[in-house]
Amino acid sequence: MALSEHEQRLLEQLEAALAADDPKLANTLRGSRSRSLHRRQAALAGLGFVVGLVALVAGMQFTWVISVLGFVAMLASTVVAISAWRHVDSGVQPPRGAPHRTPTERDSRQRPDDRF
Repeated sequence: MALSEHEQRLLEQLEAALAADDPKLANTLRGSRSRSLHRRQAALAGLGFVVGLVALVAGMQFTWVISVLGFVAMLASTVVAISAWRHVDSGVQPPRGAPHRTPTERDSRQRPDDRF
């Protein structure tokens, strides 16, 4: 059932008010779709890893090219799985272009006297 234009405007106003009132909650609610997408990517990467492993073992029986392709598939699947799983664990994604700092970098900026 589609919403009328008036109802759509009211919904947009409610969403804007929620984002202004509690931005963390609004980001969490918006992120549920992307979280399921990243879970699906991680699961498919796991499947790709298993297929690569089968190709690696099968290549030992037939030709080395199949083994190399299986290894490359396993490597690519691992990279995709780690990347996707980091997004699943983080819950809310950082804004694009935001610098990623490790805890030691943050600590060293907060306490410059302790570095020396």
